[in-house]
Amino acid sequence: MEVKKQGTLWLVGTPIGNLEDITLRALKILKRSDIIFAEDTRRIMKLLIHFDILNKHTSSLNVNNQSKQIPGILRLLDEGKTISLVSDAGMPVISDPGNELVEACIEKGYKVDIVPGPSSVSSAIALSGFPGTHYTFFGFIPRGKNRRRLLRKIADGLYNNSLLVFFDSPYRLKDTLKDWLNIVDDRLCFIARELTKVHQEVYKGRVSQLISHFENERILGEITVIMSGIREREED
Repeated sequence: MEVKKQGTLWLVGTPIGNLEDITLRALKILKRSDIIFAEDTRRIMKLLIHFDILNKHTSSLNVNNQSKQIPGILRLLDEGKTISLVSDAGMPVISDPGNELVEACIEKGYKVDIVPGPSSVSSAIALSGFPGTHYTFFGFIPRGKNRRRLLRKIADGLYNNSLLVFFDSPYRLKDTLKDWLNIVDDRLCFIARELTKVHQEVYKGRVSQLISHFENERILGEITVIMSGIREREED
């Protein structure tokens, strides 16, 4: 579809923790933006204030109001406005809201562009030491019976040829690891907590070892988990 000459929607990657990971281009686009849409306007305001981007109009776009916000955003683009979309951390749309807006803009012919930024997925894979050629990303792993249903599919060999990457709640991580051990196997696992933040920690070992490690610990923060592929398990 032909792209109109009106405004542009920018998808802007923001730091996953350390504010110094923002790119120069991201700062440039945020400064140029007429309005910035964010999951939580309080989060983006901290970043804007840190980099002296002041008096900027911000508004929320989250899983609960995304559909209601889209018509207004399309009108702003029709008026020639420059709009940025950011998530609380990392890249918009990746386990975060924004896909409905992007789809609507493409369908209506408005220009959509991107400023790449940090990703906890690629950062964790690089830190893990596992080969990053093939991986499957699940976003936030389901809870309860839905999680166990997914793990049974993994145990049946559905994803044997790739690393398996997912986010998890710190309050459910222990249960996830126990379900994995009981349903799938005792393969190598890498867990990253609070990536790029002051209290960053990483752990690598077999699932059973990590269960023992966390047994008496209170887990806090944002969690990224990488399970080795079947090949790494066999080689190990």
